[in-house]
Amino acid sequence: MASETDAAAYDTAEAHGGAGAGGVAADARAELERLRAPLAAAGLGLGVALASDPAARPAGPAEAAAAAGMIPDRRREFLAGRLAARRALRSVGLTCGDVPRAGRRPVFPPGYAASITHDAGLAVAVARPPGHTGPAGCDLELGRFPLEAARLVLREDEEAWLHDAGPALAPARLRAVFSAKEAAWKALYGAADGAGSGSGDAAEGGARDLRDLYAVPEPDGGGFRFRRRGDDGVDLRVCVCPVAAGVFSWVRLVGGAAVDSGAGYV
Repeated sequence: MASETDAAAYDTAEAHGGAGAGGVAADARAELERLRAPLAAAGLGLGVALASDPAARPAGPAEAAAAAGMIPDRRREFLAGRLAARRALRSVGLTCGDVPRAGRRPVFPPGYAASITHDAGLAVAVARPPGHTGPAGCDLELGRFPLEAARLVLREDEEAWLHDAGPALAPARLRAVFSAKEAAWKALYGAADGAGSGSGDAAEGGARDLRDLYAVPEPDGGGFRFRRRGDDGVDLRVCVCPVAAGVFSWVRLVGGAAVDSGAGYV
């Protein structure tokens, strides 16, 4: 999550987004499978796992220790995420066991960049193999995102785009930009492997929360380009694709091959 200060507020917003979405997990899993080939063409491996998957169990002592104190739902979600990460890494050539963590960050094998997301009983991960430099980040949002949460995601100079859509489409736009910012945040700060997948601290990079990532919608409606406010050197492009009742977002580097993922997010 973006910052300790805003963690509770973001958790509340995400709870609203995921409410009632559990029934779409199986449909979302099937729809995500169609992204496997285009993601591979962009140098990304995909891993998907349901929280109910019997294979979602600790792969080693680090995962077992991390999961031991969790409530059952959170434990299943956490272990499904680790299973999805192993599947994503395997798809780019690495058979991986235990995925430990440093604080809240997963620690991936040296040279590999990966990212994990989960919602409504479904976990998804993307991974880059060695030789494909740059960060990995993804996010899954399967429910409606309340407009009241816009203050957690956008600053005033970004809100015009949101409200230009009108009240019928604004919630879908907010969900899309929230998901894209989450993916971008994870790419910058979300892992601890030192392989370009977010090994730095947010404070070191000058960003404190999602509002410090400035979003510019892509003209084709397929995603966003991001820069960190006050830092023109950070330039990420995030694709956003409709999945079941929600969206799936992932980072691709500026200048990378375009990903034909279907229709836009709204």
